[in-house]
Amino acid sequence: MVEEGPVRGTGGEQGELFPDASLPDELVGYRGPAACQIAGITYRQLDYWARTKLVAPSIRSAHGSGSQRLYSFKDILVLKIVKRLLDTGVSLQNIRVAVEHLRARGVRDLARVTLFSDGTTVYECTSPEEIVDLLQGGQGVFGIAVSGAMQEISGTIHEFPAERADGGVFEPAVPDELSERRNARRTG
Repeated sequence: MVEEGPVRGTGGEQGELFPDASLPDELVGYRGPAACQIAGITYRQLDYWARTKLVAPSIRSAHGSGSQRLYSFKDILVLKIVKRLLDTGVSLQNIRVAVEHLRARGVRDLARVTLFSDGTTVYECTSPEEIVDLLQGGQGVFGIAVSGAMQEISGTIHEFPAERADGGVFEPAVPDELSERRNARRTG
């Protein structure tokens, strides 16, 4: 069950969600094995979640034997969030509700959302006031800052092969000196 925070606009266009030009556009996708490595999940989990439509690839679905799914940056972000919620003991049923809630309200401001859970219910908080309200019950909770997951994925996704759904040539962005310094600082 998801407790709703304020709704702030709708959307879902990957370009709006990720305005940083260093991130792939909506036609750039990553095959299953790369998506698994980036999100930290097994291929069995990825396949099950795709077949049950928990996290289906938004760029290209598999159609029969030998076809390859293509997952967008946004899909991989959701995979990582699902993995983190599972690791903390939230049931797949409640995770499914949380994922559907985020999809239904739009994800334009996803980077500002922090998900909290008491192990049973998943709460979405978009402001410090909401966090205070959530914690007044005195229960123990944990949080997942979506922006932190986005930064982790952004730092590693460029290391994996990508392809364009339209068959065009994908030219990865060449990192500038400032980006290289930030990545070096993050990795230690």
